[in-house]
Amino acid sequence: MPYRVAVIPGDGIGREVMPEAQRVVEAAGRRFAFSCVWSEFPWGCEYYLERGEMMPADGLDTLRSYDAILLGAVGAPSVADHVSLWGLLIPIRRGFDQYVNLRPVRLLEGVRSPLRDRAAGDIDLVVVRENTEGEYSSVGGRIFEGTPREAVTQLAMFTRFGVERLIRFAFEFARSRPAHYVTSATKSNGISFTMPFWDEVFRQVAGEYPDVRADQEHVDALCAKLVLAPERFDVIVASNLFGDILSDLAPALAGSLGIAASANLDPERRSPSMFEPVHGSAPDIAGQGIANPVGQIASAALMLRQLGEPAAADAVEGAIAAVTAAGVKTRDLGGVATTAEVGAAITNAVARGVTAGPLAGGR
Repeated sequence: MPYRVAVIPGDGIGREVMPEAQRVVEAAGRRFAFSCVWSEFPWGCEYYLERGEMMPADGLDTLRSYDAILLGAVGAPSVADHVSLWGLLIPIRRGFDQYVNLRPVRLLEGVRSPLRDRAAGDIDLVVVRENTEGEYSSVGGRIFEGTPREAVTQLAMFTRFGVERLIRFAFEFARSRPAHYVTSATKSNGISFTMPFWDEVFRQVAGEYPDVRADQEHVDALCAKLVLAPERFDVIVASNLFGDILSDLAPALAGSLGIAASANLDPERRSPSMFEPVHGSAPDIAGQGIANPVGQIASAALMLRQLGEPAAADAVEGAIAAVTAAGVKTRDLGGVATTAEVGAAITNAVARGVTAGPLAGGR
């Protein structure tokens, strides 16, 4: 039976990189004897400008029957960021309880890190970000708008249920990687309620995994250490806001946000998971054919792994590494190749079985 995949190309370069990812998946399907049936939805900022909503009111009901969701990028200068984000991406994450945001980061051969003297494989880590509550909880309000008394509150909501299941996922994931090492991002020296609670739950869960090394870092120091010694980190588990920041910093150290992938996972598989590149819609380069498709293709590889096609996922990730090693790169990585040329090179590498090893490790 083929996998049913909902495709939301979104805005800007999302529409350019999505077809490349689909072609790569189709090549993997021919090689590993599976297929995907794509259903494309035109939701995003243009849809909002035409209809006043980022997706239809029954959008979640429409998506619920699919095996996976492949998302491009969302955002446009004509639509406020909080409108585009809270109208599409956040409702999907929360509606389907995709409580794990998994973001693998690896420095590939042929990609130059902004850090001096870093070689392929020196940066190889995964950020496990809480994805449904924390600092991005929609609890708060604004009163006395437009007056000297104007006041705004934003409440960060941490539940034991949410924090514990996320941290436990991080430890289970670390068991699937060679280093068996989890670092918790905290800020309990400055945030006096939520972060000490996070630390307490982290210590509790860590005690259940004596085979996994565990430590914690204040997030500001962790940012500095990621720059100074990224090779020391393996799995980083973080709250929604901290994970968001760290998982942009880390792929920048690995060369470009254009190569960074992410998975919004419901590990219990009650609902479809969603897969998207870390980069945005990049309206400044949209339509020029120069966007990097690697992040979208690597996100599709994470989708294949979640769907139960690990050999195909390894093949796609290995093909990405082989293509960057061969010097086929877009401008953000210092190359001259177009979006289509990089996509074609990865597609051909998958079809021919050319590989330089999977990117993400683990499951």
